[in-house]
Amino acid sequence: MADPKDTLVIAGRKFTSRLMVGTGKYADFQQMVQAIEMSGAEIVTVAVRRVNISDRNKESLLDYLDLKKYTLLPNTAGCYTADDAVRTCRLAREAGLSDFVKLEVLGDEKTLFPDNEELLKAAKVLVKEGFTVLPYTSDDPILCKKLEDLGCAAVMPLGAPIGSGLGIRNPYNIRIILETVKVPVIVDAGVGTASDAAIAMELGCDGVLMNTAIAGANDPIAMAEAMKLAIIAGRLSYKAGRIPRKLYATASSPLDGLVE
Repeated sequence: MADPKDTLVIAGRKFTSRLMVGTGKYADFQQMVQAIEMSGAEIVTVAVRRVNISDRNKESLLDYLDLKKYTLLPNTAGCYTADDAVRTCRLAREAGLSDFVKLEVLGDEKTLFPDNEELLKAAKVLVKEGFTVLPYTSDDPILCKKLEDLGCAAVMPLGAPIGSGLGIRNPYNIRIILETVKVPVIVDAGVGTASDAAIAMELGCDGVLMNTAIAGANDPIAMAEAMKLAIIAGRLSYKAGRIPRKLYATASSPLDGLVE
C-alpha cells in the first residue's frame, strides 16, 4: 500500500495519488468516469478547447466529474502559439474551471513536440498573472531549469511523443532533470503500459500524467487499475533503493559455513 504521508505537493497543494489522468478518447462518459475512479487519480486534466464551457445547458464532460472529489487541471491542447495558449488559460479561469493549468504549446501536428520558445513566452505571462503553471516540455534539463526559474510549479517532460506508447525513451535526461530542478517532475506523454509508469517512478519522478495509455487500452478500466498499482509499486521501489548493477554474479547465499 502507498504511504498516505508520502504526498505529492504542487504549489502547496497535497495529493495522495501520483497518477494524473486525462478525459479524452473514451468510448463514452460512463467509461471515462469508471476509469478515472479505478485509477485513484485526484488530478484530472481536460482540454479547454474540447469541452463545452460556454453553454451549460448542453451536455459536457464536466457534468460527469465530481469537482468536489477531483482537482481539475485545464490544459491548452491544440495551441501552437504562446498567445493562443495564454488566451485559452484565461478563458478557463474566467469560466470558473481553475487557475491550475497544464500548459501545452505545440510545435507541429506530426510530432506534437512542444515549441520551447513559445512555451517559455507563455509560461512567463501566465506565472505573472497568478496561474499555477505545469508545463508540458521536452526532456531538456536546461529548458526545465528555465521553466522553474520563471516560477512554474512543476515541470512535465515527455517520456516519448504524445500517444505513441513508446515509454521512457531517454531515462538519462529524466535523471538529469531530477537533479537539476527542485520542483516536482511529472512525466507527461508516451507511457504505453504499466511497466512504463513504474520505470518513471523508479527513476524518482514525482508523478505521471497519461490519457491514451488508459483510454486506448482494450479494457480501459483494467488498465486504469494497472496504472494505479504500477505508480504505487514504482514509488515504493524508488524509496526502497535498488541494488547496484554488477557485471558478474554475487551469490545469494553466503559461502561461510558450507559443509565440505
